[in-house]
Amino acid sequence: MDILFIIDRIEFKYFEFNNLVTNFWLIRELIKYNNQVFITTIDNLCLINQKAYAHCRKVSLDKDNIVYAKETQLSIIESFRLVMFRQDPPVDLDYINSTYIFDFVDKNKTIVINSPSAIRDFNEKMHTLNFAHLMPPNIVSASKTDIIKFLNEYGEIVLKPLNKCFGAGVMTLKKGDKNTAVIINSMTNNGSTLCMVQKYIPQAVNGDKRVLSLGNKILPYCIQKLPSNDDFKFNEHCDQNIIKAELSDQEISDFTSVAEKLNSLGILMAGLDVIDGKIIEINVTSPCYFIKEINNHFNCHLEQEITSFILNSVNEKFLAKV
Repeated sequence: MDILFIIDRIEFKYFEFNNLVTNFWLIRELIKYNNQVFITTIDNLCLINQKAYAHCRKVSLDKDNIVYAKETQLSIIESFRLVMFRQDPPVDLDYINSTYIFDFVDKNKTIVINSPSAIRDFNEKMHTLNFAHLMPPNIVSASKTDIIKFLNEYGEIVLKPLNKCFGAGVMTLKKGDKNTAVIINSMTNNGSTLCMVQKYIPQAVNGDKRVLSLGNKILPYCIQKLPSNDDFKFNEHCDQNIIKAELSDQEISDFTSVAEKLNSLGILMAGLDVIDGKIIEINVTSPCYFIKEINNHFNCHLEQEITSFILNSVNEKFLAKV
């Protein structure tokens, strides 16, 4: 079948040889299954006569690498049986507008993973509160008064922008810090922008786990993302910052209910960031599955398992209509 991947604009720049990127592995595997794969970015989506189109490029294999055609073609999105919607944050106005394009795509003709409307309705920080019993204590506020009260209660906190990724703009703050007002004002744009505020978990010095959901399941593979040398959080995707981790039976049990809920919303693929058994956020836009690292640490072929799931999901949807 014909498959369209919507990838991030920065990813497109380094697309062809980047085996750190989940899309690289999935596209390569899907081509091996004799599918035709095309790529595009959100700025190449359009509506013409109330129909959704994409200016896209065909992808092919070149030994173990993937390359794309230099010329673009205009294709109606409904001509693709499957669309993988994997644009990275920030979830800004351009991002939101791109999800609206898919409101004009017939869901009986094309399956989209993850559902753009579900992504639009699920903020990766704020809607993690659907699973508040699995989170550290938190508030969402733009009020300096609220945040200082929370800081005084817990002694050390983490402040996060609601629409960014890869740790961008995330800060820690300790009670008594002389820069308290400056940091809060900076994070909230002087009280005008909401942010997520969480109790700091001391185990964060050891990094966070990336827990992977696929459909209703939590995958048994897990990696730990270590803080970078010059930061309190993971912000550099390199081998020395990614180590093998394990999931406890309790974590698998707890997080399976999260996977089931996300799947019911149209979010078939997600990445939970977890510290000491607590979810700090849920990545639904373009979750990195760390396929290269997981394959090396667990001696597996994760891309094959994910690809099989994706193809089975498409087949189940359309065979049910026959």
